Amino acid sequence: MASPGQIIFWSIISIIIILAGAIALIIGFGISGRHSITVTTLTSAGSIGEDGILSCTFEPDIKLSDIVIQWLKEGVMGLVHEFKEGKDDLSDQDEMFRGRTSVFADQVIVGNASLRLKNVQLTDAGTYKCYVITSKGKGNANLEYKTGAFSIPEMNVDYNASSERLWCEAPRWFPQPTVVWASQVDQGVNFSEVSNTSFELNSENVTMKVVSVLYNVTINNTYSCMIENDIAKATGDIKVTDSEVKRWSRLQLLNSKAPLCVVSFFAISWVLLPLSPYLMLK
Repeated sequence: MASPGQIIFWSIISIIIILAGAIALIIGFGISGRHSITVTTLTSAGSIGEDGILSCTFEPDIKLSDIVIQWLKEGVMGLVHEFKEGKDDLSDQDEMFRGRTSVFADQVIVGNASLRLKNVQLTDAGTYKCYVITSKGKGNANLEYKTGAFSIPEMNVDYNASSERLWCEAPRWFPQPTVVWASQVDQGVNFSEVSNTSFELNSENVTMKVVSVLYNVTINNTYSCMIENDIAKATGDIKVTDSEVKRWSRLQLLNSKAPLCVVSFFAISWVLLPLSPYLMLK
């Protein structure tokens, strides 16, 4: 049987442990509140050979010198881009992104961590992480970036044929799209038997030129040429009357998801593990 002194001793130890746990919880939740920020990205697509934007925003911080922005890509050892102490730091940048990345330095102070990617390549597709540290805390969000080619079609009418026909031409698409014709008057009609579509490989041997011809068109009707792949959908409209030709077109990126938000927290675990490995994602 334990002596009264031992009972008192172990009671004091138990109280100390309970108090230590309570303090850890209080400090931990306080730290998590002060050390978490919201970072938001938006799924986007890049057109091969052109410049693209990977969108990322975060809670603004007036202390520019305390802001660190890191862009990482799944499967890539080095960084895509790093911005800290008010300027780019590309010492750890992966070779595949050399000379092709930048942030909007004058907009970082207002919470813009978006990445400009020059000369988009097919291999740029993948999962990216936008990771931000400020004086308020840190946070990150993933972004799915798709690459391909898409362009707005040019619509024309050919009066030289025995009957009017319409041309729909778009200079750059990849992957190979589908082309569908529609009519405002003849809704639901399948025009595949009175149209012809061809795909011509461009000089870089990746993207293709799309040419589609619709035969036996009628005057005073609006026709639409819809070009679509898994990245984008472009529509060219044309209306031919006895006195004029009207044209208009539009381009829509597909599979744009709602903003993806991830808030980075570390609460109780900081008491048990060193902080330093969690300060930066490498």
